[in-house]
Amino acid sequence: MTRTAEKVDTLVREDAAMVDALNRVREAADENGGEVTWGDVNDELTSGQWGRIIEKGILVDRDDGFEIADREAYDRALDGDAEPGADADAELAEASSWSQWDKMAGAGAVMLMVAYWFESVRDVVGGTVDMALAPLDATLPFYAVILSVAMLTGLYSTLLQANLMNVERMGVYQERMKAVQDKRKEAQERKKAAEERDASEEEIERIEEELQEIQEEQMEAMAENLGMFKEQFRPMVWIMLLTIPLFLWMWWKIHDVGLTEADASVVMPIVGPIDWNEGVIGPLRSWIVWYFVCSMGFTQLLRKALNIDMSPTG
Repeated sequence: MTRTAEKVDTLVREDAAMVDALNRVREAADENGGEVTWGDVNDELTSGQWGRIIEKGILVDRDDGFEIADREAYDRALDGDAEPGADADAELAEASSWSQWDKMAGAGAVMLMVAYWFESVRDVVGGTVDMALAPLDATLPFYAVILSVAMLTGLYSTLLQANLMNVERMGVYQERMKAVQDKRKEAQERKKAAEERDASEEEIERIEEELQEIQEEQMEAMAENLGMFKEQFRPMVWIMLLTIPLFLWMWWKIHDVGLTEADASVVMPIVGPIDWNEGVIGPLRSWIVWYFVCSMGFTQLLRKALNIDMSPTG
C-alpha cells in the first residue's frame, strides 16, 4: 500500500499523459463512493492507460469495481506534496530492523559456535541434545539418524525462511536498483546521441548534471542493499540457533564419544565403504557431506511440496 506514491510517480515519468488519466480515475472514484470501473473512465482513458494503472497495483479489485490502494499516498503523489519513494523508504527502513528476539537469537548462535573449539562446551551441548536424540540413536543405524536430523533441520529451515524472509520486500530493493540503472543507461544514451548531433554545450551539461544526480541516487540505492542483506540474514540466525546444537551433537557423538563398530562406517553412493571420520571432499568428513546432501535434498523437496518460492518478487 505504501508504495502507491512511488508507482504513481513511475507512471508519470514514463508518460506525462498519465497525469490526466490518474486525475480522471480519482474524480471517478470520488463520484462513485471510492470505487471506479472501466465504464466510468473509458471516455477519457485509453485501454492501455487503464491496464497500466491496474498492472502497477495502484487500483485494487473490489466487488463492484476497483478502488485506489492507498488514497492518501495517491493524492500526495499527484498533487506534488511528497518526495517520490518517501513512503517506501520509511517502510523499508522500519521493516528491515531486527526485533529484540532476532538480536537475542543471533547472540545465542554466536555463543553456541564457541563449542566448536572447546571440548568441555561440546560435552555440555552434546549431552543435553543426546537426552532427546538417544532413543532415535538407539533405534536406527547412525546414517539414518543423520538423515533424520537433516530432514528436521530442512523442515524448520524452510518454514523459518518462508515466515521471516519477506521476498516481496527484497524484490523492492532489487527493483529500485534496476530502476536507477535503467535511468543511468538512458541518460548515457541521450548524452551520446547529443554529442553525435553536435548539441549545444548547455544541453550536454544538463545531461551531465542529470548523470551526476543519478550516480548519487545509485550510491544511495547501493547503501540500501544493507536492508536486503539484513532481510536475508534474519531467518539464518534462527536456523543457526537451532542447527548448531544438532550439528555439535553429531560431532560430539562421532569425535568425542565414539560410535559402535557397526555404526563406525557407512557405504555412501559413488564413494563406497568409508568411515565417518574420513575425508570425502578435501577436509570435509564423510558425515558432514552426508548430512548436507540429505539436508539440501529434503529442503528442495519440501519447498516444491509446499510451493514455497524464496526468489525475490517486485
